[in-house]
Amino acid sequence: MKDHNNLKEITRSLLKEIGEDPNRDGLLKTPERVAKAWDFFSQGYDTDIQSIVNDAIFEEDCSEMVVVRDIEFFSMCEHHLIPFFGRCHVGYLPNKKIIGLSKIPRIVDAFAQRLQVQERLTGQVAEILMDILDPNGVGVVMEGRHLCMQMRGVEKQNSFATTSAMFGQFRDSAETRSEFLSIINRTVV
Repeated sequence: MKDHNNLKEITRSLLKEIGEDPNRDGLLKTPERVAKAWDFFSQGYDTDIQSIVNDAIFEEDCSEMVVVRDIEFFSMCEHHLIPFFGRCHVGYLPNKKIIGLSKIPRIVDAFAQRLQVQERLTGQVAEILMDILDPNGVGVVMEGRHLCMQMRGVEKQNSFATTSAMFGQFRDSAETRSEFLSIINRTVV
């Protein structure tokens, strides 16, 4: 658990440093709100993946692709402490084991709620599913909008980043990879 008093003092110092008065009416409760926000933003550090999975892996004679797409995520850029957010698409080819579908977004959140870069986040989701399920392959594609690019620096409000991590048949088979990319790009009716 984070030290709320320390986070509050850091926030008060930051407010002073940028030229604000932390005793101003609108800012009086800001240090407490920021401390609570950082507890939420960084809860992934305290999350145990095995407790998320929690016996939700099932033996199943299934070998066809399973895809969960459009998983909303947000994270904090480790370079600027500014949010990035977007959608994550996850597919895997079972090897006699499947995972409860709701566990996949929870796994995404566990890694996203840490200081991150999108490239690492994408790989972590793919790697943990490979470890947990031992599937014939995993594919993860993340599309993110980075406020560090939109609010500062190049200031490109319509830019977004796409990252992917492919393992097993998703990497080795162009046909499998193409099927996955086709599924995640379909319009839902």
